[in-house]
Amino acid sequence: MSIRPSKAKQQNKYLTGQVIAAFGRRYSIETVSGEIISCVMRGKKGGTACGDQVEYQLTTAGQGVIEAVIPRTSLLYRSDAFKEKIIAANVTQIIIVVAAIPSFSEELINRCLVAAESEKIEVLIVLNKADLVESAQIAMETLSLYRDLGYRVLPLSALQDVSALQPYLSGHLSVLAGQSGMGKSTLLNTLIPQARRATAEISLALDSGCHTTTHSRLYFLDADSAIIDSPGFQEFGLNHIAEENLAWGFIEFHPYFGQCKFSNCRHITEPGCAVIQATQQGKINSRRLSFYHRLLRR
Repeated sequence: MSIRPSKAKQQNKYLTGQVIAAFGRRYSIETVSGEIISCVMRGKKGGTACGDQVEYQLTTAGQGVIEAVIPRTSLLYRSDAFKEKIIAANVTQIIIVVAAIPSFSEELINRCLVAAESEKIEVLIVLNKADLVESAQIAMETLSLYRDLGYRVLPLSALQDVSALQPYLSGHLSVLAGQSGMGKSTLLNTLIPQARRATAEISLALDSGCHTTTHSRLYFLDADSAIIDSPGFQEFGLNHIAEENLAWGFIEFHPYFGQCKFSNCRHITEPGCAVIQATQQGKINSRRLSFYHRLLRR
């Protein structure tokens, strides 16, 4: 699999390239020859995102217009009742970055997992600032639930050594996702020093981080691997996922589908619900069922 656009796709009047940065309605495109040009979308055809393969036309030297987005293999985005925010396209792996300090939202982790499962994107959870031993131990106790479910959990310190992460990046178009203050930009700067992403101190008083990344940017690691840094978020809406499909984002529910008394069971309070019974028997962690119920309330 090649992450970069292929010359073989240059088969009509349009040229092809890949979106490597998104600034609102303006995008940086890397051409098949490695040139970077600035583009806008034609008309109001909808948005595009880092990782998209696109067809474009040159208008002047170094500038062009995106005519079409080549069909995607995956699309990671969040949505609420009013708008959608595309995070990245064609990614094969989402790296959910959390930290020992400041505290992270477990609900946001669950929302990211549901979004990833809906698009069949692999998941890696990175616990940053693992050198803060006591806080990291507490964080790992929380994350052990996801490790036990089969999700990969990797503790590291972005300021000290990220070599343990590198094998997980090979052959993937990965996207870094997580709350502000988790150290995504520091992690990226250590992996790719020339990225020079802005970083900021966290607020210990508010137990939160500062929003420093303002736009998404794709960085190539080699011919078959790349990573996208995206702005931090405090909310991750899933309004684009139909209510009846939310349960599929909880992988431990899968063995019990089709065993409920009612075929349209929502796994809330229905009698004969196999998911609820499995939770009562300790086969499903009650925290996960509670997070599922919260998602139903959006």
